[in-house]
Amino acid sequence: MPQLEIESVLVAGRGPAGCAAVAACERLGVKAVAVHSESERSARHVRLADDAVLLGPAPAAESYLAVDRIVEAARRSGVEAVLPVPPALAGNARLAAAVIGAGLRWVGPDPEVLERLGGDGVEPASERGFLAWVTAEGLRFTTPVARDRAAGIARVSWTPGVPEQLPSAARRLPELGWRGLVTVGISPDGELGEVAAGLSLDMAVLERAHGVDAVELALRSAAGPRDTAAAPSGSEPRSAVAVQLRSTLAPGTAGRITGRLPGSGRPPGSAPGVDLVAVTGYDPGDRLDGWYDALLATVSAGAADTATAARAASEALAGLPETGVPHDGAEVCAVLGRLAADEALPRG
Repeated sequence: MPQLEIESVLVAGRGPAGCAAVAACERLGVKAVAVHSESERSARHVRLADDAVLLGPAPAAESYLAVDRIVEAARRSGVEAVLPVPPALAGNARLAAAVIGAGLRWVGPDPEVLERLGGDGVEPASERGFLAWVTAEGLRFTTPVARDRAAGIARVSWTPGVPEQLPSAARRLPELGWRGLVTVGISPDGELGEVAAGLSLDMAVLERAHGVDAVELALRSAAGPRDTAAAPSGSEPRSAVAVQLRSTLAPGTAGRITGRLPGSGRPPGSAPGVDLVAVTGYDPGDRLDGWYDALLATVSAGAADTATAARAASEALAGLPETGVPHDGAEVCAVLGRLAADEALPRG
Protein backbone atom coordinates (compact mmCIF):
# COMPACT_ATOMS: atom_id res chain seq x y z
CA MET A 1 0.00 0.00 0.00
CA PRO A 2 1.51 3.39 -0.95
CA GLN A 3 2.38 5.78 1.85
CA LEU A 4 0.62 9.13 1.45
CA GLU A 5 1.01 12.28 3.50
CA ILE A 6 -2.74 12.96 3.41
CA GLU A 7 -4.69 10.63 5.71
CA SER A 8 -8.29 11.85 5.37
CA VAL A 9 -10.34 13.59 2.67
CA LEU A 10 -13.83 14.86 2.06
CA VAL A 11 -14.90 13.30 -1.24
CA ALA A 12 -17.00 16.04 -2.87
CA GLY A 13 -18.97 14.07 -5.43
CA ARG A 14 -21.61 11.42 -5.93
CA GLY A 15 -22.67 8.70 -8.37
CA PRO A 16 -20.18 6.34 -10.06
CA ALA A 17 -17.33 8.87 -9.93
CA GLY A 18 -17.88 9.46 -6.22
CA CYS A 19 -17.99 5.71 -5.58
CA ALA A 20 -14.76 5.23 -7.55
CA ALA A 21 -13.03 7.96 -5.53
CA VAL A 22 -14.17 6.46 -2.21
CA ALA A 23 -13.01 2.99 -3.30
CA ALA A 24 -9.63 4.41 -4.32
CA CYS A 25 -9.24 6.03 -0.91
CA GLU A 26 -9.91 2.66 0.74
CA ARG A 27 -7.21 1.02 -1.41
CA LEU A 28 -4.79 3.80 -0.47
CA GLY A 29 -5.53 3.64 3.26
CA VAL A 30 -7.02 7.15 3.29
CA LYS A 31 -10.18 7.86 5.33
CA ALA A 32 -12.97 8.95 2.98
CA VAL A 33 -15.85 11.12 4.18
CA ALA A 34 -18.75 11.30 1.72
CA VAL A 35 -21.20 14.16 1.27
CA HIS A 36 -24.88 13.78 0.45
CA SER A 37 -28.16 15.61 0.06
CA GLU A 38 -31.30 14.95 2.06
CA SER A 39 -32.59 12.68 -0.70
CA GLU A 40 -29.40 10.57 -0.87
CA ARG A 41 -28.78 9.68 2.76
CA SER A 42 -28.42 6.00 1.85
CA ALA A 43 -26.82 6.40 -1.60
CA ARG A 44 -24.13 3.93 -2.59
CA HIS A 45 -21.25 6.41 -2.25
CA VAL A 46 -22.44 7.09 1.31
CA ARG A 47 -22.58 3.39 2.16
CA LEU A 48 -19.06 2.83 0.83
CA ALA A 49 -17.45 5.73 2.73
CA ASP A 50 -15.98 5.65 6.23
CA ASP A 51 -18.24 8.52 7.27
CA ALA A 52 -20.70 10.93 5.67
CA VAL A 53 -21.90 14.51 6.11
CA LEU A 54 -25.23 16.04 5.12
CA LEU A 55 -24.91 19.02 2.77
CA GLY A 56 -28.48 20.18 2.32
CA PRO A 57 -31.70 19.79 0.30
CA ALA A 58 -32.00 17.68 -2.84
CA PRO A 59 -31.35 20.37 -5.49
CA ALA A 60 -27.66 20.22 -6.44
CA ALA A 61 -27.28 24.00 -6.16
CA GLU A 62 -28.22 23.69 -2.48
CA SER A 63 -26.06 20.66 -1.72
CA TYR A 64 -23.47 19.08 -4.03
CA LEU A 65 -22.57 22.37 -5.76
CA ALA A 66 -22.90 24.71 -2.77
CA VAL A 67 -19.44 26.09 -1.95
CA ASP A 68 -20.21 27.22 1.61
CA ARG A 69 -21.90 23.94 2.51
CA ILE A 70 -18.99 21.85 1.18
CA VAL A 71 -16.43 23.86 3.16
CA GLU A 72 -18.51 23.69 6.33
CA ALA A 73 -18.94 19.93 5.87
CA ALA A 74 -15.17 19.55 5.58
CA ARG A 75 -14.66 21.55 8.77
CA ARG A 76 -17.24 19.51 10.70
CA SER A 77 -15.81 16.19 9.55
CA GLY A 78 -12.26 17.00 10.65
CA VAL A 79 -10.63 15.92 7.38
CA GLU A 80 -7.29 17.25 6.14
CA ALA A 81 -8.27 17.83 2.52
CA VAL A 82 -11.12 18.22 0.05
CA LEU A 83 -11.07 16.02 -3.04
CA PRO A 84 -13.43 17.54 -5.66
CA VAL A 85 -14.61 14.81 -8.01
CA PRO A 86 -16.60 16.33 -10.93
CA PRO A 87 -15.09 19.11 -13.09
CA ALA A 88 -17.93 21.38 -11.95
CA LEU A 89 -16.31 21.40 -8.49
CA ALA A 90 -12.67 20.72 -9.36
CA GLY A 91 -12.64 23.73 -11.70
CA ASN A 92 -14.40 26.05 -9.25
CA ALA A 93 -11.82 28.67 -8.25
CA ARG A 94 -14.12 30.08 -5.55
CA LEU A 95 -14.43 26.67 -3.91
CA ALA A 96 -10.67 26.12 -4.12
CA ALA A 97 -10.00 29.48 -2.45
CA ALA A 98 -12.61 28.81 0.27
CA VAL A 99 -11.12 25.40 1.09
CA ILE A 100 -7.61 26.84 1.36
CA GLY A 101 -8.94 29.80 3.36
CA ALA A 102 -10.42 27.32 5.85
CA GLY A 103 -6.95 25.90 6.48
CA LEU A 104 -7.57 22.69 4.50
CA ARG A 105 -5.75 21.20 1.54
CA TRP A 106 -7.32 21.53 -1.86
CA VAL A 107 -6.75 18.49 -4.08
CA GLY A 108 -6.37 20.30 -7.38
CA PRO A 109 -4.76 23.31 -9.07
CA ASP A 110 -4.48 26.56 -7.12
CA PRO A 111 -7.47 28.92 -7.45
CA GLU A 112 -5.32 31.54 -9.20
CA VAL A 113 -4.33 28.99 -11.84
CA LEU A 114 -7.94 27.89 -12.32
CA GLU A 115 -8.93 31.51 -12.88
CA ARG A 116 -6.07 32.17 -15.31
CA LEU A 117 -6.46 29.01 -17.39
CA GLY A 118 -10.22 28.99 -17.52
CA GLY A 119 -10.84 25.88 -15.47
CA ASP A 120 -14.54 26.68 -15.38
CA GLY A 121 -15.88 23.28 -14.45
CA VAL A 122 -16.84 22.21 -17.98
CA GLU A 123 -15.74 18.68 -18.80
CA PRO A 124 -14.09 18.73 -22.26
CA ALA A 125 -16.24 17.02 -24.86
CA SER A 126 -14.38 18.02 -28.03
CA GLU A 127 -13.61 15.14 -30.37
CA ARG A 128 -9.89 15.21 -29.61
CA GLY A 129 -7.93 15.86 -26.47
CA PHE A 130 -5.41 14.53 -24.01
CA LEU A 131 -4.97 13.75 -20.32
CA ALA A 132 -1.94 14.11 -18.11
CA TRP A 133 -0.60 14.35 -14.60
CA VAL A 134 1.13 17.71 -14.33
CA THR A 135 4.11 18.12 -11.99
CA ALA A 136 6.76 20.83 -11.65
CA GLU A 137 9.01 18.63 -13.82
CA GLY A 138 6.53 18.39 -16.68
CA LEU A 139 3.69 16.24 -18.02
CA ARG A 140 3.58 12.60 -16.96
CA PHE A 141 1.33 9.77 -18.14
CA THR A 142 0.31 11.91 -21.12
CA THR A 143 -2.59 10.15 -22.87
CA PRO A 144 -4.16 11.34 -26.15
CA VAL A 145 -7.91 10.66 -26.36
CA ALA A 146 -10.60 10.65 -29.02
CA ARG A 147 -14.26 10.99 -28.07
CA ASP A 148 -17.73 10.10 -29.27
CA ARG A 149 -20.30 12.61 -28.06
CA ALA A 150 -24.00 12.54 -27.31
CA ALA A 151 -25.75 15.85 -26.64
CA GLY A 152 -22.38 17.51 -26.10
CA ILE A 153 -21.28 14.96 -23.47
CA ALA A 154 -18.38 12.58 -24.00
CA ARG A 155 -20.07 9.17 -24.07
CA VAL A 156 -17.12 7.00 -25.14
CA SER A 157 -13.42 7.93 -24.94
CA TRP A 158 -10.45 5.97 -26.24
CA THR A 159 -6.79 6.21 -27.12
CA PRO A 160 -6.47 6.91 -30.86
CA GLY A 161 -4.44 4.58 -33.04
CA VAL A 162 -2.04 7.33 -34.10
CA PRO A 163 -1.31 9.78 -31.27
CA GLU A 164 -1.16 13.34 -32.51
CA GLN A 165 1.22 16.15 -31.66
CA LEU A 166 0.15 18.01 -28.54
CA PRO A 167 -0.47 21.76 -28.86
CA SER A 168 2.61 23.72 -27.84
CA ALA A 169 0.59 25.48 -25.14
CA ALA A 170 -0.05 22.11 -23.47
CA ARG A 171 3.62 21.68 -22.67
CA ARG A 172 3.57 25.02 -20.87
CA LEU A 173 1.01 23.90 -18.27
CA PRO A 174 3.71 23.13 -15.63
CA GLU A 175 5.32 26.58 -15.93
CA LEU A 176 1.89 28.20 -15.80
CA GLY A 177 1.41 26.63 -12.38
CA TRP A 178 -1.04 23.80 -13.10
CA ARG A 179 -0.49 20.88 -10.74
CA GLY A 180 -2.33 17.59 -10.63
CA LEU A 181 -4.59 15.92 -13.16
CA VAL A 182 -5.77 17.71 -16.28
CA THR A 183 -8.26 16.93 -19.03
CA VAL A 184 -7.77 19.02 -22.16
CA GLY A 185 -9.72 19.48 -25.36
CA ILE A 186 -7.98 20.21 -28.65
CA SER A 187 -9.78 22.59 -31.00
CA PRO A 188 -10.32 21.76 -34.70
CA ASP A 189 -7.34 23.95 -35.63
CA GLY A 190 -5.06 21.93 -33.35
CA GLU A 191 -4.79 24.52 -30.59
CA LEU A 192 -5.42 24.15 -26.88
CA GLY A 193 -9.15 24.09 -26.16
CA GLU A 194 -10.94 23.44 -22.86
CA VAL A 195 -8.82 22.82 -19.75
CA ALA A 196 -10.46 21.03 -16.83
CA ALA A 197 -9.55 19.51 -13.48
CA GLY A 198 -11.32 16.66 -11.71
CA LEU A 199 -12.03 13.00 -12.33
CA SER A 200 -13.65 13.15 -15.77
CA LEU A 201 -14.73 10.09 -17.76
CA ASP A 202 -11.48 10.37 -19.68
CA MET A 203 -9.41 9.90 -16.54
CA ALA A 204 -10.27 6.18 -16.61
CA VAL A 205 -8.55 6.07 -20.01
CA LEU A 206 -5.37 7.40 -18.41
CA GLU A 207 -5.65 4.85 -15.59
CA ARG A 208 -6.13 1.87 -17.88
CA ALA A 209 -3.49 3.08 -20.35
CA HIS A 210 -0.76 3.53 -17.75
CA GLY A 211 -1.78 1.25 -14.88
CA VAL A 212 -1.98 4.08 -12.32
CA ASP A 213 -4.56 5.33 -9.82
CA ALA A 214 -5.86 8.84 -10.60
CA VAL A 215 -6.88 9.52 -7.00
CA GLU A 216 -3.39 8.61 -5.78
CA LEU A 217 -1.84 11.00 -8.31
CA ALA A 218 -4.22 13.78 -7.27
CA LEU A 219 -3.48 13.29 -3.56
CA ARG A 220 0.27 13.20 -4.17
CA SER A 221 0.06 16.52 -6.03
CA ALA A 222 -1.83 18.10 -3.13
CA ALA A 223 0.66 16.76 -0.58
CA GLY A 224 3.60 18.45 -2.30
CA PRO A 225 6.84 17.78 -4.20
CA ARG A 226 8.04 15.02 -1.90
CA ASP A 227 4.94 12.91 -2.51
CA THR A 228 5.05 13.75 -6.21
CA ALA A 229 8.58 12.38 -6.45
CA ALA A 230 7.41 9.13 -4.80
CA ALA A 231 4.62 8.56 -7.33
CA PRO A 232 4.41 5.26 -9.21
CA SER A 233 6.17 4.95 -12.54
CA GLY A 234 3.21 3.19 -14.15
CA SER A 235 3.38 0.42 -16.72
CA GLU A 236 4.18 0.39 -20.41
CA PRO A 237 1.46 2.49 -22.12
CA ARG A 238 -1.26 0.58 -23.93
CA SER A 239 -4.62 1.20 -25.56
CA ALA A 240 -7.67 1.98 -23.47
CA VAL A 241 -11.41 2.68 -23.75
CA ALA A 242 -13.86 4.20 -21.24
CA VAL A 243 -17.64 4.47 -21.54
CA GLN A 244 -20.54 5.98 -19.62
CA LEU A 245 -23.90 4.25 -19.19
CA ARG A 246 -26.67 6.81 -18.62
CA SER A 247 -30.32 6.61 -17.78
CA THR A 248 -32.60 8.02 -20.47
CA LEU A 249 -35.36 8.98 -18.06
CA ALA A 250 -36.75 12.43 -18.72
CA PRO A 251 -34.98 15.15 -16.67
CA GLY A 252 -36.57 15.48 -13.26
CA THR A 253 -37.99 11.95 -13.37
CA ALA A 254 -37.03 9.57 -10.55
CA GLY A 255 -36.72 5.79 -10.85
CA ARG A 256 -35.56 2.73 -8.98
CA ILE A 257 -32.78 0.32 -9.89
CA THR A 258 -33.98 -3.28 -9.92
CA GLY A 259 -31.12 -5.14 -11.63
CA ARG A 260 -27.36 -5.26 -11.20
CA LEU A 261 -25.41 -2.68 -13.15
CA PRO A 262 -21.77 -3.08 -14.21
CA GLY A 263 -19.74 -2.55 -11.05
CA SER A 264 -22.46 -3.83 -8.72
CA GLY A 265 -21.86 -7.29 -7.33
CA ARG A 266 -19.17 -9.58 -8.69
CA PRO A 267 -16.47 -7.80 -10.78
CA PRO A 268 -16.79 -8.50 -14.52
CA GLY A 269 -14.49 -11.18 -15.89
CA SER A 270 -11.89 -10.21 -18.45
CA ALA A 271 -9.71 -11.98 -20.97
CA PRO A 272 -5.97 -12.47 -20.32
CA GLY A 273 -4.05 -9.26 -20.90
CA VAL A 274 -7.13 -7.05 -20.39
CA ASP A 275 -7.54 -4.67 -17.44
CA LEU A 276 -11.31 -4.21 -17.03
CA VAL A 277 -12.90 -1.98 -14.38
CA ALA A 278 -16.61 -1.26 -13.87
CA VAL A 279 -18.02 1.19 -11.32
CA THR A 280 -21.64 2.06 -10.60
CA GLY A 281 -23.36 4.52 -8.31
CA TYR A 282 -26.29 2.18 -7.65
CA ASP A 283 -27.12 -1.27 -6.30
CA PRO A 284 -30.46 -3.07 -6.81
CA GLY A 285 -33.14 -1.32 -4.77
CA ASP A 286 -31.47 2.10 -4.91
CA ARG A 287 -33.51 5.12 -5.94
CA LEU A 288 -32.43 7.12 -8.96
CA ASP A 289 -33.14 10.71 -7.96
CA GLY A 290 -34.55 13.01 -10.61
CA TRP A 291 -32.56 15.96 -9.30
CA TYR A 292 -29.22 14.75 -10.63
CA ASP A 293 -27.38 13.76 -13.77
CA ALA A 294 -28.45 10.16 -14.38
CA LEU A 295 -25.04 8.54 -14.86
CA LEU A 296 -25.52 4.87 -13.96
CA ALA A 297 -22.09 3.31 -14.42
CA THR A 298 -18.71 3.60 -16.09
CA VAL A 299 -16.73 0.80 -17.71
CA SER A 300 -13.10 1.07 -18.77
CA ALA A 301 -10.68 -1.41 -20.31
CA GLY A 302 -7.00 -1.46 -21.17
CA ALA A 303 -5.50 -3.88 -23.69
CA ALA A 304 -2.82 -4.28 -26.35
CA ASP A 305 -5.00 -2.47 -28.90
CA THR A 306 -8.14 -0.35 -28.96
CA ALA A 307 -10.26 -3.01 -30.67
CA THR A 308 -9.57 -5.54 -27.90
CA ALA A 309 -10.27 -2.97 -25.19
CA ALA A 310 -13.55 -2.01 -26.90
CA ARG A 311 -14.66 -5.64 -27.12
CA ALA A 312 -13.96 -6.13 -23.41
CA ALA A 313 -15.97 -3.05 -22.47
CA SER A 314 -18.81 -4.12 -24.76
CA GLU A 315 -18.95 -7.59 -23.18
CA ALA A 316 -19.25 -5.99 -19.73
CA LEU A 317 -22.30 -4.06 -20.96
CA ALA A 318 -23.86 -6.80 -23.07
CA GLY A 319 -26.90 -8.64 -21.77
CA LEU A 320 -27.65 -6.26 -18.93
CA PRO A 321 -30.57 -7.54 -16.86
CA GLU A 322 -33.68 -5.43 -16.52
CA THR A 323 -32.31 -2.44 -14.64
CA GLY A 324 -35.62 -0.78 -13.76
CA VAL A 325 -34.82 2.35 -15.75
CA PRO A 326 -34.21 2.86 -19.48
CA HIS A 327 -30.60 3.54 -20.51
CA ASP A 328 -28.40 4.22 -23.53
CA GLY A 329 -26.53 0.91 -23.41
CA ALA A 330 -27.49 -0.01 -26.97
CA GLU A 331 -26.12 3.26 -28.35
CA VAL A 332 -22.91 2.95 -26.35
CA CYS A 333 -22.40 -0.63 -27.51
CA ALA A 334 -22.89 0.50 -31.11
CA VAL A 335 -19.95 2.89 -30.71
CA LEU A 336 -17.89 0.15 -29.08
CA GLY A 337 -18.79 -2.17 -31.95
CA ARG A 338 -17.31 0.27 -34.45
CA LEU A 339 -14.15 0.56 -32.38
CA ALA A 340 -13.91 -3.22 -32.04
CA ALA A 341 -14.17 -3.52 -35.83
CA ASP A 342 -11.51 -0.81 -36.35
CA GLU A 343 -14.07 1.25 -38.24
CA ALA A 344 -13.88 5.02 -38.39
CA LEU A 345 -16.49 6.75 -36.31
CA PRO A 346 -18.91 9.19 -37.93
CA ARG A 347 -17.91 12.81 -37.41
CA GLY A 348 -19.92 15.49 -35.64
